[in-house]
Amino acid sequence: MRNGSGVQRAVVWAAGGLLLTATSACGAEHGRGGDAGSADKAVPARSAPADPTRVPDVGDRLQRRIPAESRQVVAVYGDGKNSATATVVLYTKDGSSWVRTRSWPAHNGKKGWTTDHHEGDKRSPVGVFTLSDAGGVLQDPGAGLPYTRSAAFAAPRWWAKPYWHDFDYVIAIDYNRVKGTPPNDPTRPEGASKGGGIWLHMDHGSGTSACVSLSKPAMRYLLRTLDPNRHPVVVMGDRADLKA
Repeated sequence: MRNGSGVQRAVVWAAGGLLLTATSACGAEHGRGGDAGSADKAVPARSAPADPTRVPDVGDRLQRRIPAESRQVVAVYGDGKNSATATVVLYTKDGSSWVRTRSWPAHNGKKGWTTDHHEGDKRSPVGVFTLSDAGGVLQDPGAGLPYTRSAAFAAPRWWAKPYWHDFDYVIAIDYNRVKGTPPNDPTRPEGASKGGGIWLHMDHGSGTSACVSLSKPAMRYLLRTLDPNRHPVVVMGDRADLKA
């Protein structure tokens, strides 16, 4: 009981001291001719500094899935669970710290995001996926990843004209595919129902079937910058799922 009383006295004393300090500070402020209303103004709370060893705004669940050897992360921050707009940020690891290198506006699946993607759901899959192969209709711009140039990437001409150049440049997202094959290889290790052929590709100004689309300059930059020796991955999802 004596210990409890001592703790109680200490708390009462501390509270009294805190109250006295606060009152004194307030009184002193008025005594110096300060704004009498300033004591009532809320002081914004300071947010904790970001941990540079973590990719920003990515929770433990996905953070743990980033391979230890990865030194390049393409983070896709979806604006909402059912939104087709996103921001893509390239992070490069410098020592133990992730450094923001470039960012671009982007689009994702026209119906948003899902943690259980299936063929035809028009949602992009949430997760961490390696980036190992690239290609497109256009000549290799100096890609670090293996690049397959082929007219077979060309969008069908019965598609609306704004979509014709979607696959001029593509980077395969290693979701339900075989690494080390061209991005348009049709093999689906987890079965056709789980979908596939999910890429980073050129933007047409609106949502996609499940891919992530960016401007031509952004795609050229990523193709020239992503380095297989740095084990690049994409971390993608809506902001809520990324933080979960």
